[in-house]
Amino acid sequence: MTDLERILKQVSNGELGIDDAKRQIQAGQAGQGADTLDLGFAQLDLEREKRTGFPEVIFGEGKSAEQLEAIFRRLSEHTDRVLCTRVDAAKAEHVVAAVEGVSYHRAARALTWFKRPLLQVHDGYVAVVCAGTSDMPVAEEAALTVECMGSHVERIFDVGVAGIHRLFRRLELIRGANAIVVVAGMEGALASVVGGLVAKPIVAVPTSIGYGANLGGIAALLSMLNACAPGISVVNIDNGFGAGYYAGLINKNMSKKG
Repeated sequence: MTDLERILKQVSNGELGIDDAKRQIQAGQAGQGADTLDLGFAQLDLEREKRTGFPEVIFGEGKSAEQLEAIFRRLSEHTDRVLCTRVDAAKAEHVVAAVEGVSYHRAARALTWFKRPLLQVHDGYVAVVCAGTSDMPVAEEAALTVECMGSHVERIFDVGVAGIHRLFRRLELIRGANAIVVVAGMEGALASVVGGLVAKPIVAVPTSIGYGANLGGIAALLSMLNACAPGISVVNIDNGFGAGYYAGLINKNMSKKG
């Protein structure tokens, strides 16, 4: 089915208004319609999944609830899953009420929509290791991202270095993962500790959790960047999504090799 046929069918079924159909047709005539959908306030990348293996992800921070609703509606017409990160409860309530099938994950501060039930399609798993309960929102963002990418997640939470015996009790499970996400604030030491105990790639996430000299996560970031343990890559402060995406790609590619 061509893009024009798809648009006309959506108009015929009442799924698309005349003005939106006109805008899509005009965008297609300008050479944009095949890979981009112009909403005026956003240019949706419809071909991203073909290029990278995962659809465009919505960054919810700074967007209005109405904008998020519109993006969800349009993306859901072109893909089988939509993930939106950094969404507060008030915006989430609006989108969930407006768009059928959208779910809010409060701990991860994220919205998801799936055309069909989410399945684990890749072998193996990713371990998301979290230093403290205060770091959980970032850890949950990472875990949810991995799950949206089709991989299983093992959550190992509250195993920071202040009570390191808790980590050793879960070490076998951590070592069994194809990739490990380590989330820590304060001084960010957990990434170095885990890096010295496992033979798997680690994605370290510094969080902004900590007292004054933590400097909003900069102390943890510098600690992770200066880790002496090998096999550690580091994402930006509080970037659970980036870490989860990276770990999800590792597990996906490991699954292919298997």
